[in-house]
Amino acid sequence: MKKKTPDTTIVVNRKASHDYYIEEGFEAGLCLQGWEVKSLRAKKVQLTDSYVLMKDGEAFLLGCHITPLQSASSHVVADPDRTRKLLLNRKELSKLFGATRQKGYTCVCTKLYWREHLVKCRIALARGKKDHDRRDSIKEREWNIDKQRILRQANRA
Repeated sequence: MKKKTPDTTIVVNRKASHDYYIEEGFEAGLCLQGWEVKSLRAKKVQLTDSYVLMKDGEAFLLGCHITPLQSASSHVVADPDRTRKLLLNRKELSKLFGATRQKGYTCVCTKLYWREHLVKCRIALARGKKDHDRRDSIKEREWNIDKQRILRQANRA
């Protein structure tokens, strides 16, 4: 009998896989304040328009909105849209710097999750999709759903 592992996912950026071809992923740590960790435990976070900015040899997460809890400390001034530093090693940073310098490549956050007691950010090197590419991926996804439906109906008969 399998033991059920707890779901460690906080939030997934599904829009990133819709708008980009995901090439390569990296795991990064995240510099957070106390109230942000409490909000993440309550899953009060939104990654929809977030992206990674490379500046001065460091990586920063922009556009990640963490809603402060009402019960959080009242003496802390909470900025829900502040820029958060990503923790990566030198080799990963240099690889991301080199790749984002190329035309058409960007770095986006695809997922936030717990690794033991730490919050980790899954960032991906991505290449933008054109409109016709998005339509093709939607058609392919719908065809796979229809194919599964047809197979289920054929197996019942």
